[in-house]
Amino acid sequence: MTQPDEFRVDPDVDLHVPADRGELAAHPAAVLGAIAAGGVLGALARAGAQAAFPHPPTGFPWATFGINVSGCLLIGALMAVLTARPAGPLVRPFLGVGVLGGYTTFSTYVVEAHRAVLAGAPGTALAYLAATVLGALLAVWTGDAVAGRLLARAGGGEAR
Repeated sequence: MTQPDEFRVDPDVDLHVPADRGELAAHPAAVLGAIAAGGVLGALARAGAQAAFPHPPTGFPWATFGINVSGCLLIGALMAVLTARPAGPLVRPFLGVGVLGGYTTFSTYVVEAHRAVLAGAPGTALAYLAATVLGALLAVWTGDAVAGRLLARAGGGEAR
């Protein structure tokens, strides 16, 4: 049995936004291609950063922490920009879902915390878990707030 559209959940596309629903239905290969292309770029950037800044199993994973926090900052800014100035139908899937979704890595975050516990550093794991969640939430809020203010200033409107 299928559910009505209002009950289906797709984390990559907001079916309540007519542009998302229409583009995905009209050109599913283009949307998926944009996500895949962006994902490759984001994952390569993440892999490069993690290779440049390795850490021991008991050490704080600064590379992944920086990746997740900076990615969340950019996601907040991107959503503010796209809310204020809608772009083409493939911009959000490419940049938001693809590039930034491939760049951020909360699965690695969990694996690294688990490895720290297994290596005998539960304090590091707990600090990493808490700092990442707090840092990511603050980064999304900051990216949205700063971008919203800059856009309002540039457009002569009010800050969000």
